[in-house]
Amino acid sequence: MSTIIFTKLSEENIHADSLDGFIRHQEVKECWRKIGNDLILVPNEFVEDWDVKKCRENAREMIDGIKENGFAYGAFFEEKLVGYIYVAKKFFGSTKQYIELQMFHISEPFRRMGIGKELFRLACVTAKELGAEKLYISAHSSRESQEAYRRLGCVETMEVNLQIAEKEPYDIQMEYQL
Repeated sequence: MSTIIFTKLSEENIHADSLDGFIRHQEVKECWRKIGNDLILVPNEFVEDWDVKKCRENAREMIDGIKENGFAYGAFFEEKLVGYIYVAKKFFGSTKQYIELQMFHISEPFRRMGIGKELFRLACVTAKELGAEKLYISAHSSRESQEAYRRLGCVETMEVNLQIAEKEPYDIQMEYQL
């Protein structure tokens, strides 16, 4: 039986086509919205599906980020990338306490197997070794995404990075204490 192999990603083990078989599919029914100081769950139905073009854009973005001193970990099953996490190594915040978790995805058939939890753990260890105090996450506002981040221990951020928040105005800005 094949097992999941976790490894740090580099230019040697991730390529533009590494996500071609990745299934980024999510049927969203409800999303959290910030109304005043409160988060309220509202109906918001849509399906998020990535095609090969979108998968390749994400792979290239991650490769470029690794070249620029960021870091990433991948989960491989039978030599196929089935989960990944990417963190940009650019410190920010009032005391330069944050680095940003920019990508974190698990292919649909491999969800709820502990892969995300292990990738998150690996990213946290490396971020802490680099001197970060917190991970900053601009997290999808869907009920499922928010539940996943909260199960990992993430909370709403104490210090919103407006430059990041403005890119995805419906995302929930979160943090994780390392």
